[in-house]
Amino acid sequence: MSLLVTGSVGIDNVTTPHGTATNVIGGSAIYFSWAAAAFSKVRLVAVVGEDFPADFEKAFAHANIDIAGLERRKGSKTFRWTGKYDPTMNEATTVAVDLNVLIEAGPKVPPAFQDSKVVFLAATHPNLQLDLLGQCKSCKLSIADTRDLWINNYHAESLAAYKHFDGIVLNDLEARLLTGKTNLVGALLDLQKLVKPTGPRIVLLKKGEHGCLAAIGGDVFALPAYPTPRVIDPTGAGDSFAGGLLGYLASKDSYDLPTLKSAIAAGTVMASFTIEDFSLNRLAHVTQGEIEQRLRAYRQMLTV
Repeated sequence: MSLLVTGSVGIDNVTTPHGTATNVIGGSAIYFSWAAAAFSKVRLVAVVGEDFPADFEKAFAHANIDIAGLERRKGSKTFRWTGKYDPTMNEATTVAVDLNVLIEAGPKVPPAFQDSKVVFLAATHPNLQLDLLGQCKSCKLSIADTRDLWINNYHAESLAAYKHFDGIVLNDLEARLLTGKTNLVGALLDLQKLVKPTGPRIVLLKKGEHGCLAAIGGDVFALPAYPTPRVIDPTGAGDSFAGGLLGYLASKDSYDLPTLKSAIAAGTVMASFTIEDFSLNRLAHVTQGEIEQRLRAYRQMLTV
């Protein structure tokens, strides 16, 4: 199935216990696209400013990433984020953020992309997510991400938007913010009531080094993270997880329970590569052989 992603493309400054990366490519759509491209073709819809560095365009140099939906907006500035991770690297503190082009009019889905069957709506304003989804006339599966920023500042709009999505991806903090529950299984079941009732009702709770808690329909299960000893920069791990997941689902043209479990494994493995270096330094150089080898190891790890 055709896969479309819409989200941010930005410039990051990241500090972790292992060092600092300054003025590097970042953004949800970037990480998602590279992870998804390992399994299927990806249509990218996003906006950057006219200050977007020309040498950053190498970040789109993948045969499976179609950037016909990327707009370089004259007179606008690119989204920028500066963050610092604590010693455990489980939490990032935003030091500075310049939303810039992200608070302007959203991107337009090109006519050639409007027949996309699988759509991932990265974390942006919920009304913008609805607008972008509405431009896709043939969508069979829509999954949205969110952030505490949108939950806290646009709570009612977020709840209204979720009713139009087949599923949502979020972390444990965001799940608790939305439901008011500390027990994550209880929160997961409540979150399923927020998404489109006629869809597969997919809810994925990202728990970092503790893996993923998932629900599809009436089934609830948990899968661990891939045990990676080299953790340099967690930025983009969640978006890489979503990219691997939906890239795999798009390649199979199915989202039943067995396929979803395999897709979560694919997302988990792609995220495990992302965290091994700053920005795209690792993810953009992963080979298919490495992906297949890590997927085999992950499946063997789950066999009892």
